[in-house]
Amino acid sequence: MKGYRIAVLPGDGIGPEIVREAVKVLGVVAERTGVRFDLHEGLVGGGAYDRFGTPLPDETMQLALASDAVLLGAVGGPKWESLDYSVRPERGLLGLRSGLGLYANLRPVVVFEDLIDASPLKPDVVRGIDLMIVRELLGDAYFGKPRGVRIENGRRIGINTMVYTEEEIRRIAKTAFDLAQTRRKKLLSVDKANVLEMTELWRDVVTEVGRDYPEVELRHMYVDNCAMQLIRNPGQFDVIVTTNMFGDILSDEASMLTGSLGMLPSASLGAKTAMYEPSHGSAPDIAGKGVANPLATILSVAMMFRHSFDRTAEADQVEKAVRMVLKEGFRTEDIRQAGAVIVGTAEMGDLVVERLRAFPA
Repeated sequence: MKGYRIAVLPGDGIGPEIVREAVKVLGVVAERTGVRFDLHEGLVGGGAYDRFGTPLPDETMQLALASDAVLLGAVGGPKWESLDYSVRPERGLLGLRSGLGLYANLRPVVVFEDLIDASPLKPDVVRGIDLMIVRELLGDAYFGKPRGVRIENGRRIGINTMVYTEEEIRRIAKTAFDLAQTRRKKLLSVDKANVLEMTELWRDVVTEVGRDYPEVELRHMYVDNCAMQLIRNPGQFDVIVTTNMFGDILSDEASMLTGSLGMLPSASLGAKTAMYEPSHGSAPDIAGKGVANPLATILSVAMMFRHSFDRTAEADQVEKAVRMVLKEGFRTEDIRQAGAVIVGTAEMGDLVVERLRAFPA
């Protein structure tokens, strides 16, 4: 039976707590299937800085490169906000993305029927939402040069450069079209082509790639309109592909359609090793209290099974187990509902594991 090497990077804040529950899921899947998961833990983010003086030690990067997949918790927190920009915890995350060549971030936004009341929007607006945001992850202002803060004529000037090559756009567009083919065959490309020349090129190249996918319906939309439409009529969307910066903002906006970031997994894909992490942050205000929602991290493991290991059956079972626990009325504090049974981080993980174990082998 094939084995898989997984780099486990718990990170900061609630990261270790939620990753611990995801590792439980890996354990029970290994028991049921005989698949071997070879787990190796490493440091990244603020904890890595405290020990090594860098948010991404060389040994962590090498561990990630040598693995079949990376499971990440979260990085950052107020403790490290005063550090120089170059060594803040978030630089470790960006370093992993760059070092692993992770150019495509997939963020599914699914409204669970049993959590529909948790959404701040009306039930008839969010019911049945199942969309995927495909965010380009290695270009735009996050990596463009020149960048930085400098002095000119006695004044400080901050500079970031929004830049994409044709090849980078073509690569992410192909990923999005391939994904749309497996879903409802609808792709929306989001840009600001009426103002930004970079995204004028984006629109042109996405249109060119679309000619190779005649069965996929391609639309274009300006980012400000898309932000509005995500609230007004989110059910119209299937797959959305967009730039690094726009994707960062729109995916967080879309996450609140579900009522909680604690429910949303993500996958960052590249040429080889992919990275899986919850869409939320390190939540330092609740770290160590045992109340964090581990379901986004557990669902990220389901994405790992699907995208890195080609084990769709196991992915489906993990997602089904999560739905069962929610249907039975169990909730963590962030998705509290009237009449629900409120449980902590570890108990929620145990409930998912129990449902998994009950499935026929």
